[in-house]
Amino acid sequence: MCEIVRDDGSSRSGVVRKEKRAYLQRQWPLVDVVRALVVVIVHCLCLLAPFNYKWEAFRFGLLLYVLTAVSITFSYHRNLAHRSFKVPKWIEYPFAYTAVFALQGDPLDWVSIHRFHHQFTDSDRDPHSPKEGFMFSHVLWIFDTEYIRYKCGDRNNVMDLKKQWFYRFLRRTIALHILTYWTVLYLYGGLPYLTCGGGVGGVIVYHMTWLVNSACHVLGSRSWKTKDTSRNVWWLSLVTMGESWHNNHHAFESSARQGLEWWQLDVTWYLIRFFEVLGLATDVKLPSEFQKHKLALTS
Repeated sequence: MCEIVRDDGSSRSGVVRKEKRAYLQRQWPLVDVVRALVVVIVHCLCLLAPFNYKWEAFRFGLLLYVLTAVSITFSYHRNLAHRSFKVPKWIEYPFAYTAVFALQGDPLDWVSIHRFHHQFTDSDRDPHSPKEGFMFSHVLWIFDTEYIRYKCGDRNNVMDLKKQWFYRFLRRTIALHILTYWTVLYLYGGLPYLTCGGGVGGVIVYHMTWLVNSACHVLGSRSWKTKDTSRNVWWLSLVTMGESWHNNHHAFESSARQGLEWWQLDVTWYLIRFFEVLGLATDVKLPSEFQKHKLALTS
């Protein structure tokens, strides 16, 4: 149990509980302001896309969406957060770098938050619990770093990544990479590529990830006896690269495959399996039949 210090200076040991407070009227640290600005800018670029439309730019935006979405799910989520498989560094690092352009933070930050989510799922210490409201779990938690620190503590759960120079480098220089990314988009194709490419592609990737945090704890079906509200949402698997088989994921966190049935679309798993066939992905973790029988709702 840890001692929790409240905003009023009092403290206690035990479970963190959210206190009602004005969201917009609170103090906003610079990191929260920057995150909010990035999200707003990407959405504004998306809204401007119809006025700067070019078909080739829109196709480029869809390509960026697929590339960054797969990198988030393959790298940040299944490879780094859960260590569901191993790949050589010459594969691991480029995927992690590409994931930066999904504009969801550096690997250390993303992985830490996700590990806290699994450690404290649906409790008062869950970083983005749907019990605090759909919009909070969907997006608002991103702009409240002090509250996340209040609930979860320091980012001491990613020491395996902090030991690697590459992830320390990305954390220190992420702003430079993002600014360079937007600059290259503009110089390459002008406003159409910035709005249709960076804007449309960025918004799709944003909400793809956010819906897993929000909708997949509210909607859908359950196949496994987990102690949380995780759900499988089949139609989201079409755009989340297989991440929306969320009840499957919470039942078997370390599994490299989340679409456990043949008909459950899981693009990220297909990529992992491809590397495994080539001998490049090793230690690929899958649930055993005993584990599945133990957690099956029908057992």
